Amino acid sequence: MLLILSSQLDQTKLVGISGSSLFKKDSRLQGITHISEGQNAPNLEKIVSLKPDLVIGATGFSNVPLQKLQQLEIPTLSTKVNSWHSLEELTKTLANKIDIDPQPLLNSYKNFLTANQNQNISTLILVSRQPILTQNKNSWAGDLMSKFGAKNIPSELQRNSPIGGYVTLSAEKVLEANPDVLIIVNAEPHLLNSLKEEPFWQELKATKNNRVYVFDYYGLVNPGSLNAIEKACQELEKVF
Repeated sequence: MLLILSSQLDQTKLVGISGSSLFKKDSRLQGITHISEGQNAPNLEKIVSLKPDLVIGATGFSNVPLQKLQQLEIPTLSTKVNSWHSLEELTKTLANKIDIDPQPLLNSYKNFLTANQNQNISTLILVSRQPILTQNKNSWAGDLMSKFGAKNIPSELQRNSPIGGYVTLSAEKVLEANPDVLIIVNAEPHLLNSLKEEPFWQELKATKNNRVYVFDYYGLVNPGSLNAIEKACQELEKVF
């Protein structure tokens, strides 16, 4: 998402991108050097050869390559987008670094959100089955739910988790939560069919009322790109 973001601010500033599947079908990024493929670590020699003024990476995932680039005296920016506010702040930061006005892009973000969403519908997002993972308020998905007026059931749960923003739930807790809306994220292949095997599945209000929705991982859990965020917002508008 960070490279897409900077390209929308000013595409002429972009000299290298990761080989994410999000970027492969984006015509704006054709011809730009790939410095990594899939989940592989970036090629530091290739990055250095591009002579970048700034290398942007995600906090946590990019810590090691960013540290190595700093040792080579290449400026870096470590970023974390886990809320709408952090997305706006990152936009301002990047715009300042490349000396352009961020306001047009910030204004476009407002069009992603539907006004007057105050339904307070109880909602549970499930990202995996073993363990059963959901997201609390310290996550991109949790914050996005609040923007659409949804009551994200695990929002206040701040249990210890190896991955920030995630909460592990027992089958009993899912049944106790009994959400009006259930959102399944396709982070795992066949997750929906797998969850249907759980004893609690047929007991949930969302299941009984046919209010179970499948969302892409990018856009809802991982911001991914502005296109992915916009698509997720469009789908959430249909749900709420």
